[in-house]
Formats: sequence, C-alpha cells, structure tokens
Amino acid sequence: MPKTIVVKFGTSTLTHGSKSLSRPHMLEVVKQIATLHQQGFRVIVVSSGAVAAGRDYLGHPELPKTLANKQMLAAVGQSQLIQTWESLFSIYNIKIGQMLLTRADIDNKDHFLNARDTLSALLEQGIIPIFNENDAVATAEFRIGDNDNLSALIAILAQAEQLYLLTDQEGLFDSDPRNNPNAKRLPVVEKITDDIRKMAGGSGTTLGTGGMMTKIIAADIATRSGVETLIAQGERPNVIVDLAHGVEIGTKFLAQQDKVEGRKQWLFGAPPAGSIYIDQGAENALLVQHKSLLPAGITKVEGQFARGEVIKIFNQDGKAIALGIARYNSEDFSTLKGKKSAEIETVLGYEFGSVAVHRNEMVIY
Repeated sequence: MPKTIVVKFGTSTLTHGSKSLSRPHMLEVVKQIATLHQQGFRVIVVSSGAVAAGRDYLGHPELPKTLANKQMLAAVGQSQLIQTWESLFSIYNIKIGQMLLTRADIDNKDHFLNARDTLSALLEQGIIPIFNENDAVATAEFRIGDNDNLSALIAILAQAEQLYLLTDQEGLFDSDPRNNPNAKRLPVVEKITDDIRKMAGGSGTTLGTGGMMTKIIAADIATRSGVETLIAQGERPNVIVDLAHGVEIGTKFLAQQDKVEGRKQWLFGAPPAGSIYIDQGAENALLVQHKSLLPAGITKVEGQFARGEVIKIFNQDGKAIALGIARYNSEDFSTLKGKKSAEIETVLGYEFGSVAVHRNEMVIY
C-alpha cells in the first residue's frame, strides 16, 4: 500500500507573504506534489486561502468584520482558489477533486462515511483531493475552527501515515524566534505536553486564522490517532518531497501508538451494536493473511446495526476474534452473507465497496 500524506497549506504559504495567491509559489508546490504522485505516494491537500483569494478578487474592499462578510469572501474566493489549483495541476496532467466540509459533516456518521468513501474513490482514481472548510455556509456552532484542525481530521479520515503542516515558521522552537534570536528548533517531539504547548506563540501573519498553537492542537489530535505530524516552513525549496523521503527538517511529532494502533483504539471504547459469525476461510484471511473481511465469509448475523457502527466478529466456534466497523447494515449483511463481492450491487442495487469490514477499520483480539 503506497504511503498516504496529507499536506496542509496556510494562507501565508499560498500567498508567499503577499495579499494575493502567488501562482509561481503555488506552481512550485504543485511540482513537488506531482513528483510524489508519480512516485506512487497518495497526496491529499488541505488548502487555506479562500478568504484571501476572495478579498483580492474583489479589490481588497474595506468591509465590517462580520461573519456574513467573511462567508461572502469565502464564497467568492473558493472558486478562485480551486481554479488556481486546477490550472496548475493540469500542467502535469493531474486531475483534482474539491471537497468542502463542516463540523456537522465530521460529527454526522452518514456524512463522515460518505466523505470517507468519496475520498477513497478519488485516491483510487489517481485524483488529488483538495479539502477546505465550507466557510461560506458554516455557522460558529458547526465550524471546525481552522484548517489545521481540519487537516488532522482529514488525516484520520484518510488513515494517512503522515500529516504535514506547512507554515511561515521552520518548526516549533523553544521560544519565539521572532523575539529571541537564540531560540532553538525542536527537531523531534515524542509527546505533546503542557511544556510543549507553552512554547507555541501566536499567529505570525494577519492573513490566516491559525498560529503555532492551532498546529500543536492539530498535531495532538493527529498523533493520538496514529498519524505522524511534521511542522515545516512552506517556502523551503523542495520541502514536501524532502519530508516524504525522511529528510530531517522542521519539527516531527511522533505518532502515539501503544498496544493497538492509535487510530483504532477508540473501537474498544465503542460498545458493539451487533455481531457477525464467519467461516474458517474468512478467519484465516483475517488472522493469518491480515486481509479484510468479505461478505462471502459471513455465516450468521445477530442484532440490528447501521452502517458505520462497531460490530463484534466471531469465528465458527463462537469465539470473539475481532471488532470492526461495518461497511453495510445488519439487513444488508443478512442478504449478502455467503455471496461474492462481485454480486453486491446486483443483490442490493447499490454498493459501498467490496468488503464487509475493512482491515484498516478492524482490531484483532
């Protein structure tokens, strides 16, 4: 499986310190992503810059600082931002797909699952997904808050190995480098503690919404879910390619993994909504071959559960061997049990993929 990377670009990185999107600098960024794309990496972009692009498109008007005006700028600028990304990626014959999310989409199970499936489909087709928070419609109640937090959630959604937070700083320093010329960069942070949080200063730019503190919060979210996170300077030449190939730049926040992969730990805290039983062949596929569970291996379904809920998996002797997230509901499982994956759409009239429970969404006892 190729490595999946989420790259978050702050407004200051995309504008190159100006008040407008910097196409030359964005082209350099796209060139790097194209290089990784050609090398087999799966790259997901989380892009700030919609409000800045909208303000520039309208000639930098003096507007009252209201939510409605910010959302108006985002609505105008989002199309400008995505058109810029599309035109630059087209130079390398790479297609892009836009996805806009709010907190409601993350909190709503069906929306979350649909977003995950759409993201997976884009990556499988070699399309670069470009995410942004849907500022034009999000209320304060349903805002994720900033694209740093959004990128952490996207990294979890994508089950990515790494998250890159690109900014105007070289990484996390033991004190503010803008005020202290002797400040030292921290190359590696093993765990985010209160002392680490105290090192984070304010925002270094008036164009964006996030500062170092929001990046520390995002890194905390991502690393607790098993995603290694790196903060680096977005304007550094070849920064994305270097990070992907392990060059020691920026600050690396190590993924927090204990006995179970961090991104799967929450499964143990979620009470199973139902159970399924599988045959010997499916048990061997799960335990020995480390594969996903296919509908053909299911022999019995117990309880009522929805798609996306946690279910317990038993072998034919009635021994619990795993927990996992159901790709289909209990009624669908009852219909599909014993059937081949190629028959799913014919039998149900729709399909959410060829597996019943994906290996990446499963914890083996």
